Amino acid sequence: MQGETPPASGDAAQVEPVEQAWSLAEPAPEEAAVAASEGIREAVSEKSETVGSIVDTLDSLALSFGDMRVSVFDVLIVIVILFGVIAFAWFSSKLSRRMVRRVHRLDDTQQLLVEKIITIAIWAAAFFLGIDLLGIDLTALAVFSGAFGLAIGFGLQKTFGNLIAGIILLMDKSIKPGDVIAVTDMAGNESFGQIRKIGVRAVSVTTRDQREYLIPNENLMINQVENWSYSSKNVRVQVPVGVSYDSDMKLAEELMLEAARACDRILKAPPPTVWMSEYGDNSVNFVIHCWIKDPEDGVGNIRSMVLKKLWWLFKDNGIEIPFPQRDLHIRSSDQLDKLLSMMAKGGDRAQVTKE
Repeated sequence: MQGETPPASGDAAQVEPVEQAWSLAEPAPEEAAVAASEGIREAVSEKSETVGSIVDTLDSLALSFGDMRVSVFDVLIVIVILFGVIAFAWFSSKLSRRMVRRVHRLDDTQQLLVEKIITIAIWAAAFFLGIDLLGIDLTALAVFSGAFGLAIGFGLQKTFGNLIAGIILLMDKSIKPGDVIAVTDMAGNESFGQIRKIGVRAVSVTTRDQREYLIPNENLMINQVENWSYSSKNVRVQVPVGVSYDSDMKLAEELMLEAARACDRILKAPPPTVWMSEYGDNSVNFVIHCWIKDPEDGVGNIRSMVLKKLWWLFKDNGIEIPFPQRDLHIRSSDQLDKLLSMMAKGGDRAQVTKE
């Protein structure tokens, strides 16, 4: 009996191919490089072989940190991108400031507010542009960025508070460049100064002696501020004067008004006035009230000018400026009499010895 005929090749079951041993192994993870440099390296290599060889040489000098590979070429690309983004933001900020200052329909405060808003927008756009050019995946850094943002939020809380406070001050125009405000130093001495600049963190106030105070924006928003030029730059200056009780009070008042009118910086309207303030121990005290419209040029020099002029007017018209005088009365006692007698005897003995 003959054996069965083997089945045809078409009816035979298809035999599964045997997988090679190396196909079962997991592929080795590729080392990740800086994403921004990959496209640049390929584009440069295609354009020029010489430059491409230099790029390959720089790219071969690398350090590996786990799955991350950083070469010298990657570092140079990151530096160039950062420098370019910062330069772009700086140039755009300068250009936007010049354009805003050409808009004459906005006053100084509105121009400064628009400049700050545009500057913040430009730097924010530059930040995201730099992240996009560097190829940083923000989703992979979600946990880290959240923790880092929380830490930055606590650390820079005052900085962001001062930034928002500065914008609010510019919006309500309570504090603006050119205003004259009262300033109190750490020792409690009060002075006044003119606002030169409202920055991101602080307001720059310059006094008459060229001392510059940097006051945080938040302090000016939450604390009481004495603004001499908020609604008007007119400031009243008080000059105290004392005259003798024997003087002609009516003539003295007229001379005080004449001295105040002689100063160029004192306004004619409202006119200077003289008030009698009190009967002092040695003099009748008056106060000259006068108005100026340029407090940034100084207040103490106005008092000096009025008092100097008044000095010569009082001299020419016989008005006496009194000074304190005291009469000393010594009460008699036994011990004082003994002391005086001993002093007298000592003087007699000295005279006899001399002779």
